[in-house]
Amino acid sequence: MRTITSKQITKTIKQLCQEAAYDLPKDVFSSLKQKECEEPFPIAKKTLDILIENAELAKQIKKPICQDTGMAFIYITIGQEIYVEGNLAEAIQEGVRQGYQDGYLRKSIVDDPVFERINTKDNTPAIIHYDIVPGEVFHIVVAPKGFGSENMSQIKMLKPSDGVEGIEKFVLEVVEQAGPNACPPIIVGVGIGGSFDKAPC
Repeated sequence: MRTITSKQITKTIKQLCQEAAYDLPKDVFSSLKQKECEEPFPIAKKTLDILIENAELAKQIKKPICQDTGMAFIYITIGQEIYVEGNLAEAIQEGVRQGYQDGYLRKSIVDDPVFERINTKDNTPAIIHYDIVPGEVFHIVVAPKGFGSENMSQIKMLKPSDGVEGIEKFVLEVVEQAGPNACPPIIVGVGIGGSFDKAPC
């Protein structure tokens, strides 16, 4: 059985929170550069140039790519033969707390999202998803979700008779309604099936 301490988890989450804010994923960065080369319209090409320059600068000087450093989503894949020394959930939240405070990242999370809206001042609580697997695997993904994308998200329960056409119609409506309000680069994710809470995951 493999043992992992809560201190190790906190330290790793802290580091990943900061790296996620500073370092654009390689596949996204490569796609931006490719599209910039292919873009025939000068204004659109200039916009892509700015996004590329911003991403390069953010990585170089370790400053956030965007002022909206998002809500922290933490995905934990944990093997059944892993023993966590300490409280796993608390270690994750502490890593987010330290990552956002020490990295001077914007803290957007409020205690009560509707009535009092008092900022927690450390960007917790994070959203945590667990996946239990065989063996001694322990894998962490930190994926902050900016509110420019969160606010544009929608869910709909379709009838079986709506078919593929109903799905396509809904997706196109959501994209059209979002318009320029979603933060670039825009990647449209579509989750289908499962329960109300499962589909967006």
